[in-house]
Amino acid sequence: MTTSNYADLVKLGHLFAEIMSSHDVSRFDEIKAPGYINHNAFAEPGLEGSKKVLGAIIAGVPDLKVTAEDVFVSADGSRVVGRYRYDGTHTGNLLGYSGTGRPFAMHSIDIWRVEEGKFVEHWDELNTLEVFIQMGAVSPPRQPS
Repeated sequence: MTTSNYADLVKLGHLFAEIMSSHDVSRFDEIKAPGYINHNAFAEPGLEGSKKVLGAIIAGVPDLKVTAEDVFVSADGSRVVGRYRYDGTHTGNLLGYSGTGRPFAMHSIDIWRVEEGKFVEHWDELNTLEVFIQMGAVSPPRQPS
């Protein structure tokens, strides 16, 4: 892998955060291939599923801002890994929960398989339980006495 390819792939991981923060779902076409496979449990299959889930998130959290905290590229250039922070206020329907007006922070670790400079497959881990607690959708776990 050349240095420019590495730099371009790191930029791709940062562009994901920029697009999420822009709330412009059409910009996913810049970074995701048409046959995109998403293994996220909240997203329907394909590129259109990614656009739909972002639209739903924006409806529930219209002030969403996403920050790339770390972006790494695998040694062979076939994977981009990012650690992201999502900040916003839960003011609309989000995953079936009516707006609470509460702020929240969510974190994710995303792994993308890359071909020809675009994301073609995605896996992630999200701290959704913490988000639901922050939104007031679920009670915090009881602490042992």
